[in-house]
Amino acid sequence: MRKNFLTVAALAVVAFFVSTEIAKAADITFSGQVRTRMELTEHLGGTAASGTGTAASPSFDNNYDEVTFSSVRLAADAKINDTTSAFIQMQSIRNWGNTSSTNDTNQLIGAGSGNASGTVNNADASVGIHQAYFTLKNFASLPVDMKLGRQEIKLDGWRLFGNTIWTAGMQTHDAVTFHHKHDNMTWTGGYIKAIENSRLDENNDQNDGEVYLLHGNLKGVLGGQFSGYYVFSDNGCGGVTANAAGNTCQTGNNNYHTIGGRQAGQIFGLDYRGEYYYQFGRADGISDANFGGAGTPEVDRSAYMFGVRVGKSFKNVTFKPSVTIWYDYLSGTTDADQNGGTSNNDGDWKSFNTLYDTGHKYYGLQDLFLGVGGGTTTGTRGLGLQDLAVKFKMSPMPGWTAKLDAHVFATAEGICANPTTSGVVCADTNGGNNARDETYLGNEFDLTLVNKYNANTKIMIGYSVYNGSGGFRKLKSNQTENVGATAADWAYLQFDVQF
Repeated sequence: MRKNFLTVAALAVVAFFVSTEIAKAADITFSGQVRTRMELTEHLGGTAASGTGTAASPSFDNNYDEVTFSSVRLAADAKINDTTSAFIQMQSIRNWGNTSSTNDTNQLIGAGSGNASGTVNNADASVGIHQAYFTLKNFASLPVDMKLGRQEIKLDGWRLFGNTIWTAGMQTHDAVTFHHKHDNMTWTGGYIKAIENSRLDENNDQNDGEVYLLHGNLKGVLGGQFSGYYVFSDNGCGGVTANAAGNTCQTGNNNYHTIGGRQAGQIFGLDYRGEYYYQFGRADGISDANFGGAGTPEVDRSAYMFGVRVGKSFKNVTFKPSVTIWYDYLSGTTDADQNGGTSNNDGDWKSFNTLYDTGHKYYGLQDLFLGVGGGTTTGTRGLGLQDLAVKFKMSPMPGWTAKLDAHVFATAEGICANPTTSGVVCADTNGGNNARDETYLGNEFDLTLVNKYNANTKIMIGYSVYNGSGGFRKLKSNQTENVGATAADWAYLQFDVQF
């Protein structure tokens, strides 16, 4: 009975959002997911952002919060004919016990539609669309497949384009993508509509945000595969102001290009990865007061990042252990690069922007350094990032995987030496732990146990501790360097059931 109900419901959803022809299709498959996670958090503050918070509710304050939330998905994949298919994925996300029916920015996720336990009438309407797109094979008689609609975009190791993995709703895009595959070569081109402003804020679409993507992958190179990227981020004015003379740019444009490549594979019995990306263009929209006020023209962007990884797996040894060492460097901006009143100012923004990356895979599981390059507290306030990591993995018993990750974090530029860029003014600028050239942010240890309970169920147990420096506390919350806690614990238990 339950299976019949799900089938009828999914058919109704597909028929409504795509067309009645899909409901008649012979080849329709259904899938779903129920993921529930319980967390005990100390690293989250009153803004639900890792490492930050408000004055009344900062993170890293020795206060713990227990929270449980769920994400539920139901999808229908319809093969309409030889050249046309459609995919729709419905989603509902909610905090357990949340009594508010509106989205609360202080919550870890959206509120859902209130706490059903507090009322005799469960009026939960928190269902939306996670993905909804159709695919046309050999579009316009060309050897490319077109995918149009809301979709996840995940490329390679999700360094620049991923779905975040860890957030309850993950990340999707309103986009059209084109895919071509021939022998060992794969091409992906895409257009993302990131921001569409109202007509009241328009000046020839200058305040809209758009992304153009070209990605190529070639297998069979140095024991692995090589990928090349070109991404153009057209972010317009970054804000417009209406006046008597018409709408004008508020801060200037944020248009920039990202180029680079990634090589990964196995050689001489070692797993390896190397990648390099460079960004150039404009950064007027990030300027704010750092470049002398809004509207200051022609702030050049010149930023880069590189990452290297080497690992070894011992598959014929008990417990099948593996060890990986990696190092990532994301460039940052100094006051000398900006308008800091020094004679050697060159007016550049040199902080690498990680685009739509899945930072949870790279920069520690507590997610303390997401959005690097945007100049905000979620990253490193424009100072860049260095990450030296050692990762261990083993299988202690059938169905179980144990992982231990150790990270050492630092900024690329001095924490106390660049108050114009970061907005951080340190009390001690002459030496000691708060020397102007200090970059050390702290270390993080992440322990993860994964159990494949059965073919459809995965259980994940994790514990993480971050030991921060005084500079880290100053950078993330702009509080006195040596006041308050600099360490935070985090534990979680997650069940992921897919069908």
